[in-house]
Amino acid sequence: MYTTNTKINNQLSIWLIIMFWIISFMIIVGGLTRLTDSGLSITEWELFSGFFPPLNQNDWVIYFNLYKEIPEFKLQNYNMTLSEFKVIFWWEWAHRFLGRLIGLGYLIPLIYFSFKIRFTKLLNLYFIFLLICFQGFIGWYMVSSGLVDRVDVSHFRLSVHLLIAFLILSLIYWNYLRINISRNITNKLNTFIPFLFLILIFLQISIGAFVSGMDAGKIYNSWPLMGNSYFPDDNNVNNLFKVSALSDPSLVQFIHRNLAYLIGIFYILIFFKIYKNKMYELYKSINYLGGFIILQIVLGIYTVLYGAQIYIASIHQISSIFLVSSCIYFFYMNTKIN
Repeated sequence: MYTTNTKINNQLSIWLIIMFWIISFMIIVGGLTRLTDSGLSITEWELFSGFFPPLNQNDWVIYFNLYKEIPEFKLQNYNMTLSEFKVIFWWEWAHRFLGRLIGLGYLIPLIYFSFKIRFTKLLNLYFIFLLICFQGFIGWYMVSSGLVDRVDVSHFRLSVHLLIAFLILSLIYWNYLRINISRNITNKLNTFIPFLFLILIFLQISIGAFVSGMDAGKIYNSWPLMGNSYFPDDNNVNNLFKVSALSDPSLVQFIHRNLAYLIGIFYILIFFKIYKNKMYELYKSINYLGGFIILQIVLGIYTVLYGAQIYIASIHQISSIFLVSSCIYFFYMNTKIN
């Protein structure tokens, strides 16, 4: 709790949950930007000037000509028309516009609350704002990787960009829970267990970004086998233990699949531990978590089976937002950390 003033706490709570949903929407739009190959359509940083989209035909031609200079156009989209360019442009512009909206929507209320509450009590919220600013830099760092020698952005930078987005979302949700949810629980798990589970979820998100960044979901569209065997047909098991495995589409998909199985097994062990020890106050949080894990695994299977079609892949990513949130809630209920 930040203050004993109920009114201020309510205002903080409303602000944080609004930011949570806006950032969730931002993650969804970001995913669709990647799935539609729109991320390289704006080739310049434009921190302030890019706030407004092209307002006339001449502006559109300028943006399109800049796009024609990068490898993605020269090697992949050389037949693209201006009308087709506008489609991918709007996705990337919307993504960047939401980024600016989040920055302003977070900073202005934060300044307001700084006058209402002692600055020292808001340091964690200021840390989140620094992460939001850093995320903007990482976003451009990611885009820049696809402007010179590649037709796509670096999947490593894409992964970092996505992880920071989920970290921001998680911290905002954590602070919302601090205001609204009491943790007067006598029988809890060892904090290390839900923390390790959360780390596995974030690791899975990172590998998922690798899959997306390399279009690895468009190969081996079968389940539970990958081709004719459990391990991908085009690879060797020894390659799995090399650093280069993280840049191999089939191995990355294999890792993503098996990490999901590991998470599922780990969840079952936690679930039985909670119910065996009759930790009644954790039933709600562990059940929510289990529901979203099952949903995410099922959607992951369908994403593979249908070749990462845009609608299914997007729903899979939307589900990950709820999975991470339920995981944060479960972790929160098992810790005394403020």
